[in-house]
Amino acid sequence: MNSIYVSHCFDGKTLLQDVRLDWQQGRIVALQAGVKSGHQPQLQGLLCAGFIDIQVNGGGGVLFNQCPDVTALKTISKAHLQFGTTGMLPTVITDSLEVMQAAADAVAELLPEPLHTVLGIHFEGPHLSVARRGIHPAEQIRPLSDKEMQLVCRKDLGKVMMTLAPETVPVQQIRELVAQGVIVSLGHSAATAEQALAAIDAGASCFTHLFNAMSPLTSREPGMVGAALASPQVYCGLILDHLHVHPLSAHIAALCKGEDKLILVTDAMAHTGSELQLLPYLHTEIRREGLKLTLPDGTLAGSALDMNTALRHFCQDLALPLAAGLKALSSNPAQLIGLEQIGQLQTGTIANMLLLDNNLNVQRCWLQGVEQQNNKKETL
Repeated sequence: MNSIYVSHCFDGKTLLQDVRLDWQQGRIVALQAGVKSGHQPQLQGLLCAGFIDIQVNGGGGVLFNQCPDVTALKTISKAHLQFGTTGMLPTVITDSLEVMQAAADAVAELLPEPLHTVLGIHFEGPHLSVARRGIHPAEQIRPLSDKEMQLVCRKDLGKVMMTLAPETVPVQQIRELVAQGVIVSLGHSAATAEQALAAIDAGASCFTHLFNAMSPLTSREPGMVGAALASPQVYCGLILDHLHVHPLSAHIAALCKGEDKLILVTDAMAHTGSELQLLPYLHTEIRREGLKLTLPDGTLAGSALDMNTALRHFCQDLALPLAAGLKALSSNPAQLIGLEQIGQLQTGTIANMLLLDNNLNVQRCWLQGVEQQNNKKETL
Protein backbone atom coordinates (compact mmCIF):
# COMPACT_ATOMS: atom_id res chain seq x y z
CA MET A 1 0.00 0.00 0.00
CA ASN A 2 1.15 3.55 -0.79
CA SER A 3 0.58 6.49 1.56
CA ILE A 4 1.19 10.23 1.45
CA TYR A 5 0.59 13.07 3.90
CA VAL A 6 -0.30 16.45 2.44
CA SER A 7 -1.02 19.85 3.98
CA HIS A 8 -4.14 20.53 1.87
CA CYS A 9 -6.47 18.40 -0.21
CA PHE A 10 -9.57 18.93 -2.34
CA ASP A 11 -11.46 15.64 -2.43
CA GLY A 12 -13.89 16.77 -5.14
CA LYS A 13 -16.34 18.29 -2.68
CA THR A 14 -14.46 19.86 0.23
CA LEU A 15 -11.14 21.53 0.94
CA LEU A 16 -9.41 19.57 3.72
CA GLN A 17 -6.29 20.10 5.84
CA ASP A 18 -3.61 17.70 7.08
CA VAL A 19 -4.67 14.73 5.01
CA ARG A 20 -3.35 11.18 4.84
CA LEU A 21 -4.26 9.37 1.61
CA ASP A 22 -3.66 5.65 1.01
CA TRP A 23 -3.94 3.81 -2.29
CA GLN A 24 -3.42 0.30 -3.52
CA GLN A 25 -3.54 -1.25 -6.99
CA GLY A 26 -4.40 2.12 -8.52
CA ARG A 27 -7.37 2.94 -6.29
CA ILE A 28 -7.77 5.05 -3.15
CA VAL A 29 -8.47 2.89 -0.10
CA ALA A 30 -8.55 5.56 2.61
CA LEU A 31 -8.54 9.35 3.06
CA GLN A 32 -8.39 10.97 6.50
CA ALA A 33 -8.29 14.67 7.36
CA GLY A 34 -6.75 16.22 10.47
CA VAL A 35 -4.00 13.61 10.61
CA LYS A 36 -0.48 14.54 11.73
CA SER A 37 2.28 12.92 9.71
CA GLY A 38 4.49 12.10 12.68
CA HIS A 39 7.86 10.91 11.38
CA GLN A 40 6.71 10.84 7.75
CA PRO A 41 7.28 13.96 5.61
CA GLN A 42 4.24 16.05 4.83
CA LEU A 43 3.91 17.31 1.24
CA GLN A 44 3.30 21.03 1.06
CA GLY A 45 0.69 22.08 -1.46
CA LEU A 46 -2.77 21.06 -2.60
CA LEU A 47 -3.61 17.50 -3.56
CA CYS A 48 -6.52 17.22 -6.00
CA ALA A 49 -7.98 14.92 -8.61
CA GLY A 50 -6.39 14.88 -12.06
CA PHE A 51 -7.92 17.12 -14.71
CA ILE A 52 -10.35 15.77 -17.34
CA ASP A 53 -10.44 17.50 -20.74
CA ILE A 54 -13.37 16.61 -22.97
CA GLN A 55 -12.14 18.56 -26.01
CA VAL A 56 -8.58 17.77 -27.13
CA ASN A 57 -7.87 18.06 -30.85
CA GLY A 58 -4.15 17.48 -30.48
CA GLY A 59 -0.93 18.12 -28.60
CA GLY A 60 2.76 17.40 -28.66
CA GLY A 61 2.98 18.55 -32.28
CA VAL A 62 0.24 16.14 -33.46
CA LEU A 63 -3.32 16.86 -34.65
CA PHE A 64 -5.59 13.82 -34.23
CA ASN A 65 -7.42 14.43 -37.53
CA GLN A 66 -4.12 14.33 -39.40
CA CYS A 67 -2.81 11.23 -37.60
CA PRO A 68 -5.77 9.15 -36.43
CA ASP A 69 -3.75 6.29 -34.94
CA VAL A 70 -2.58 4.89 -31.59
CA THR A 71 0.87 6.48 -31.82
CA ALA A 72 -0.73 9.92 -32.15
CA LEU A 73 -3.04 9.25 -29.20
CA LYS A 74 -0.07 8.37 -27.00
CA THR A 75 1.79 11.51 -28.07
CA ILE A 76 -1.22 13.72 -27.40
CA SER A 77 -1.83 12.02 -24.06
CA LYS A 78 1.76 12.53 -22.92
CA ALA A 79 1.73 16.19 -24.01
CA HIS A 80 -1.32 16.97 -21.86
CA LEU A 81 -0.38 14.77 -18.91
CA GLN A 82 2.46 17.13 -18.03
CA PHE A 83 -0.16 19.84 -17.40
CA GLY A 84 -2.28 17.62 -15.17
CA THR A 85 -4.71 16.08 -17.67
CA THR A 86 -5.15 12.49 -16.47
CA GLY A 87 -8.30 11.88 -18.53
CA MET A 88 -9.28 13.14 -21.97
CA LEU A 89 -11.59 12.73 -24.94
CA PRO A 90 -9.43 13.02 -28.09
CA THR A 91 -11.48 15.07 -30.51
CA VAL A 92 -12.04 14.59 -34.23
CA ILE A 93 -13.27 17.74 -35.90
CA THR A 94 -15.38 17.66 -39.06
CA ASP A 95 -13.84 15.25 -41.56
CA SER A 96 -14.59 12.33 -43.86
CA LEU A 97 -16.23 9.16 -42.62
CA GLU A 98 -12.94 7.34 -43.28
CA VAL A 99 -11.01 9.62 -40.90
CA MET A 100 -13.73 9.28 -38.27
CA GLN A 101 -13.56 5.49 -38.57
CA ALA A 102 -9.76 5.46 -38.33
CA ALA A 103 -9.88 7.64 -35.22
CA ALA A 104 -12.51 5.39 -33.64
CA ASP A 105 -10.45 2.28 -34.43
CA ALA A 106 -7.38 3.88 -32.80
CA VAL A 107 -9.31 4.65 -29.61
CA ALA A 108 -10.76 1.14 -29.51
CA GLU A 109 -7.26 -0.33 -29.89
CA LEU A 110 -5.73 1.84 -27.15
CA LEU A 111 -8.46 1.59 -24.51
CA PRO A 112 -7.51 -1.89 -23.18
CA GLU A 113 -3.87 -0.85 -22.67
CA PRO A 114 -2.71 0.28 -19.19
CA LEU A 115 -1.63 3.75 -18.06
CA HIS A 116 -3.01 6.12 -20.64
CA THR A 117 -5.40 9.04 -20.34
CA VAL A 118 -7.88 8.29 -23.15
CA LEU A 119 -11.45 7.82 -21.90
CA GLY A 120 -13.26 7.68 -25.23
CA ILE A 121 -13.72 9.98 -28.20
CA HIS A 122 -15.38 13.28 -29.08
CA PHE A 123 -16.73 13.77 -32.60
CA GLU A 124 -17.02 17.54 -33.06
CA GLY A 125 -19.08 17.54 -36.23
CA PRO A 126 -19.62 16.95 -39.08
CA HIS A 127 -23.32 17.68 -38.45
CA LEU A 128 -22.93 21.41 -37.88
CA SER A 129 -24.14 24.76 -39.18
CA VAL A 130 -22.18 26.01 -42.19
CA ALA A 131 -22.83 29.56 -40.99
CA ARG A 132 -21.16 28.83 -37.63
CA ARG A 133 -18.56 26.31 -38.75
CA GLY A 134 -15.39 28.22 -37.71
CA ILE A 135 -12.44 26.30 -39.19
CA HIS A 136 -14.49 23.17 -39.87
CA PRO A 137 -14.38 22.49 -43.64
CA ALA A 138 -17.68 23.38 -45.29
CA GLU A 139 -17.37 20.61 -47.86
CA GLN A 140 -17.46 17.96 -45.11
CA ILE A 141 -20.46 19.32 -43.20
CA ARG A 142 -23.38 16.96 -43.84
CA PRO A 143 -26.52 15.37 -42.35
CA LEU A 144 -26.24 12.49 -39.89
CA SER A 145 -26.36 9.30 -41.97
CA ASP A 146 -26.98 5.71 -40.92
CA LYS A 147 -23.25 4.93 -41.32
CA GLU A 148 -22.27 7.73 -38.97
CA MET A 149 -24.97 6.73 -36.54
CA GLN A 150 -23.57 3.19 -36.47
CA LEU A 151 -20.03 4.51 -35.99
CA VAL A 152 -20.72 6.79 -33.02
CA CYS A 153 -22.90 4.15 -31.37
CA ARG A 154 -20.12 1.54 -31.31
CA LYS A 155 -19.71 -0.05 -27.89
CA ASP A 156 -15.89 -0.38 -27.97
CA LEU A 157 -15.08 3.36 -27.90
CA GLY A 158 -15.41 4.12 -24.19
CA LYS A 159 -17.31 7.35 -23.62
CA VAL A 160 -18.55 8.93 -26.85
CA MET A 161 -19.47 12.61 -27.18
CA MET A 162 -20.86 14.21 -30.32
CA THR A 163 -21.11 17.94 -30.95
CA LEU A 164 -23.93 18.78 -33.35
CA ALA A 165 -26.04 21.76 -34.39
CA PRO A 166 -29.64 21.18 -33.30
CA GLU A 167 -31.07 22.85 -36.41
CA THR A 168 -29.29 20.30 -38.64
CA VAL A 169 -30.07 17.08 -36.75
CA PRO A 170 -33.71 16.05 -36.19
CA VAL A 171 -34.86 15.69 -32.61
CA GLN A 172 -35.60 12.00 -33.18
CA GLN A 173 -31.96 11.37 -34.13
CA ILE A 174 -30.81 13.19 -30.99
CA ARG A 175 -33.08 10.94 -28.94
CA GLU A 176 -31.64 7.87 -30.67
CA LEU A 177 -28.06 8.98 -29.99
CA VAL A 178 -28.82 9.57 -26.31
CA ALA A 179 -30.61 6.22 -26.04
CA GLN A 180 -27.44 4.56 -27.35
CA GLY A 181 -25.34 6.24 -24.64
CA VAL A 182 -23.85 9.04 -26.75
CA ILE A 183 -23.29 12.31 -24.88
CA VAL A 184 -24.86 14.94 -27.16
CA SER A 185 -23.40 18.42 -26.96
CA LEU A 186 -24.72 21.42 -28.89
CA GLY A 187 -22.35 23.70 -30.78
CA HIS A 188 -21.27 25.32 -34.04
CA SER A 189 -24.88 26.34 -34.43
CA ALA A 190 -27.09 29.21 -35.54
CA ALA A 191 -30.09 27.66 -33.80
CA THR A 192 -32.82 29.61 -32.10
CA ALA A 193 -33.29 29.20 -28.37
CA GLU A 194 -36.40 27.14 -29.08
CA GLN A 195 -34.44 24.71 -31.27
CA ALA A 196 -31.76 24.38 -28.61
CA LEU A 197 -34.33 23.78 -25.88
CA ALA A 198 -36.00 21.09 -28.00
CA ALA A 199 -32.63 19.35 -28.32
CA ILE A 200 -32.15 19.56 -24.54
CA ASP A 201 -35.60 18.05 -24.06
CA ALA A 202 -34.47 15.22 -26.38
CA GLY A 203 -31.47 14.53 -24.14
CA ALA A 204 -28.66 16.89 -25.15
CA SER A 205 -26.70 17.56 -21.97
CA CYS A 206 -23.91 19.99 -22.84
CA PHE A 207 -22.93 23.02 -24.93
CA THR A 208 -19.57 22.96 -26.71
CA HIS A 209 -17.29 25.98 -26.07
CA LEU A 210 -20.00 28.33 -24.82
CA PHE A 211 -20.23 31.69 -26.65
CA ASN A 212 -17.99 30.57 -29.52
CA ALA A 213 -19.47 29.54 -32.87
CA MET A 214 -23.08 29.81 -31.69
CA SER A 215 -26.00 32.23 -31.91
CA PRO A 216 -25.60 34.89 -29.22
CA LEU A 217 -27.90 36.13 -26.47
CA THR A 218 -29.73 39.26 -27.58
CA SER A 219 -32.71 41.21 -26.28
CA ARG A 220 -35.37 39.55 -28.42
CA GLU A 221 -33.64 36.31 -29.45
CA PRO A 222 -31.93 34.40 -26.63
CA GLY A 223 -30.13 32.13 -29.08
CA MET A 224 -27.92 29.21 -28.14
CA VAL A 225 -26.16 31.20 -25.41
CA GLY A 226 -29.43 32.16 -23.76
CA ALA A 227 -30.68 28.57 -23.84
CA ALA A 228 -27.41 27.35 -22.33
CA LEU A 229 -27.34 29.86 -19.48
CA ALA A 230 -31.05 29.45 -18.69
CA SER A 231 -31.01 25.64 -18.55
CA PRO A 232 -29.76 24.57 -15.09
CA GLN A 233 -29.56 20.88 -16.02
CA VAL A 234 -27.03 21.22 -18.84
CA TYR A 235 -23.25 21.56 -18.69
CA CYS A 236 -21.30 24.20 -20.58
CA GLY A 237 -17.75 23.87 -21.85
CA LEU A 238 -15.64 27.04 -21.75
CA ILE A 239 -12.30 27.82 -23.39
CA LEU A 240 -10.71 30.05 -20.75
CA ASP A 241 -7.66 31.28 -22.66
CA HIS A 242 -8.83 34.95 -22.46
CA LEU A 243 -8.97 34.93 -26.28
CA HIS A 244 -12.07 32.91 -27.12
CA VAL A 245 -14.14 34.49 -24.34
CA HIS A 246 -13.85 37.87 -22.66
CA PRO A 247 -13.07 37.45 -18.94
CA LEU A 248 -16.30 39.23 -17.98
CA SER A 249 -18.36 36.88 -20.17
CA ALA A 250 -16.56 33.94 -18.61
CA HIS A 251 -17.33 35.31 -15.15
CA ILE A 252 -21.02 35.62 -16.07
CA ALA A 253 -21.06 32.04 -17.33
CA ALA A 254 -19.50 30.82 -14.07
CA LEU A 255 -22.12 32.66 -12.04
CA CYS A 256 -25.00 31.35 -14.17
CA LYS A 257 -23.87 27.71 -14.29
CA GLY A 258 -22.72 27.53 -10.68
CA GLU A 259 -20.10 25.15 -9.27
CA ASP A 260 -21.59 22.00 -10.75
CA LYS A 261 -22.30 22.66 -14.45
CA LEU A 262 -19.28 24.56 -15.79
CA ILE A 263 -16.53 22.59 -17.54
CA LEU A 264 -13.19 24.10 -18.53
CA VAL A 265 -11.77 22.71 -21.79
CA THR A 266 -8.67 23.49 -23.82
CA ASP A 267 -9.84 22.95 -27.43
CA ALA A 268 -6.12 22.24 -27.79
CA MET A 269 -4.53 21.83 -31.18
CA ALA A 270 -1.18 20.20 -31.99
CA HIS A 271 0.70 23.18 -30.54
CA THR A 272 -0.04 22.47 -26.86
CA GLY A 273 2.92 20.85 -25.13
CA SER A 274 5.24 21.48 -28.08
CA GLU A 275 7.36 24.18 -29.69
CA LEU A 276 5.28 24.02 -32.86
CA GLN A 277 4.59 27.45 -34.34
CA LEU A 278 3.09 26.69 -37.77
CA LEU A 279 0.75 23.80 -38.59
CA PRO A 280 -0.36 23.05 -42.17
CA TYR A 281 -4.14 22.63 -42.12
CA LEU A 282 -6.25 21.70 -45.16
CA HIS A 283 -5.41 24.33 -47.80
CA THR A 284 -4.09 26.87 -45.30
CA GLU A 285 -2.11 26.95 -42.03
CA ILE A 286 -2.58 27.60 -38.33
CA ARG A 287 -0.21 30.14 -36.78
CA ARG A 288 0.72 30.46 -33.13
CA GLU A 289 1.22 33.55 -31.00
CA GLY A 290 1.39 32.55 -27.34
CA LEU A 291 -1.88 30.74 -26.59
CA LYS A 292 -3.49 32.26 -29.68
CA LEU A 293 -3.91 30.13 -32.79
CA THR A 294 -5.29 31.66 -35.97
CA LEU A 295 -5.68 31.12 -39.69
CA PRO A 296 -3.93 33.74 -41.85
CA ASP A 297 -7.18 35.77 -41.99
CA GLY A 298 -7.27 36.00 -38.20
CA THR A 299 -9.94 33.36 -37.57
CA LEU A 300 -9.37 31.63 -34.23
CA ALA A 301 -8.33 28.02 -34.83
CA GLY A 302 -8.50 26.17 -31.52
CA SER A 303 -6.05 27.03 -28.78
CA ALA A 304 -2.60 26.26 -27.38
CA LEU A 305 -4.17 26.29 -23.91
CA ASP A 306 -3.48 23.62 -21.28
CA MET A 307 -5.68 22.71 -18.32
CA ASN A 308 -3.25 23.95 -15.68
CA THR A 309 -3.25 27.41 -17.26
CA ALA A 310 -7.06 27.34 -17.48
CA LEU A 311 -7.23 26.74 -13.71
CA ARG A 312 -4.95 29.69 -12.99
CA HIS A 313 -7.00 31.93 -15.29
CA PHE A 314 -10.17 30.89 -13.45
CA CYS A 315 -8.89 31.33 -9.90
CA GLN A 316 -6.30 34.08 -10.25
CA ASP A 317 -7.50 36.24 -13.15
CA LEU A 318 -11.26 35.88 -12.63
CA ALA A 319 -10.87 35.65 -8.82
CA LEU A 320 -13.39 32.80 -8.68
CA PRO A 321 -13.36 30.16 -5.90
CA LEU A 322 -10.70 27.46 -6.05
CA ALA A 323 -13.21 24.69 -5.33
CA ALA A 324 -15.35 25.79 -8.28
CA GLY A 325 -12.32 25.84 -10.57
CA LEU A 326 -11.19 22.38 -9.52
CA LYS A 327 -14.68 20.97 -10.01
CA ALA A 328 -14.84 22.54 -13.49
CA LEU A 329 -11.64 20.67 -14.35
CA SER A 330 -12.37 17.32 -12.72
CA SER A 331 -15.62 16.22 -11.11
CA ASN A 332 -17.93 18.13 -13.48
CA PRO A 333 -16.58 16.60 -16.69
CA ALA A 334 -16.50 13.20 -14.96
CA GLN A 335 -20.16 13.56 -14.05
CA LEU A 336 -21.10 14.65 -17.58
CA ILE A 337 -19.56 11.60 -19.20
CA GLY A 338 -20.71 9.23 -16.47
CA LEU A 339 -17.38 8.23 -14.91
CA GLU A 340 -17.77 8.65 -11.17
CA GLN A 341 -14.62 6.62 -10.45
CA ILE A 342 -12.49 9.58 -11.58
CA GLY A 343 -12.61 13.33 -11.00
CA GLN A 344 -12.57 13.14 -7.21
CA LEU A 345 -10.50 11.68 -4.39
CA GLN A 346 -12.78 9.35 -2.48
CA THR A 347 -12.46 5.81 -1.17
CA GLY A 348 -12.72 3.51 -4.16
CA THR A 349 -11.95 6.07 -6.88
CA ILE A 350 -8.98 5.74 -9.20
CA ALA A 351 -5.82 7.38 -7.86
CA ASN A 352 -5.42 10.01 -10.60
CA MET A 353 -3.95 12.81 -8.49
CA LEU A 354 -2.08 16.08 -8.74
CA LEU A 355 -0.02 18.10 -6.27
CA LEU A 356 -0.31 21.83 -6.93
CA ASP A 357 1.93 24.52 -5.44
CA ASN A 358 0.76 27.83 -3.98
CA ASN A 359 0.52 29.32 -7.49
CA LEU A 360 -1.59 26.35 -8.67
CA ASN A 361 1.18 24.94 -10.84
CA VAL A 362 1.30 21.15 -11.20
CA GLN A 363 4.29 19.83 -9.24
CA ARG A 364 3.59 16.09 -9.16
CA CYS A 365 1.18 13.79 -10.97
CA TRP A 366 -0.03 10.25 -10.36
CA LEU A 367 -1.86 8.24 -13.03
CA GLN A 368 -3.69 5.22 -11.62
CA GLY A 369 -1.45 5.53 -8.57
CA VAL A 370 1.78 5.57 -10.58
CA GLU A 371 3.76 8.79 -10.32
CA GLN A 372 4.57 10.31 -13.69
CA GLN A 373 7.77 12.06 -14.66
CA ASN A 374 7.13 15.75 -15.20
CA ASN A 375 8.83 17.05 -18.35
CA LYS A 376 6.74 20.19 -18.47
CA LYS A 377 8.09 23.16 -20.40
CA GLU A 378 7.13 26.70 -19.53
CA THR A 379 3.83 27.74 -21.08
CA LEU A 380 4.23 30.50 -23.64
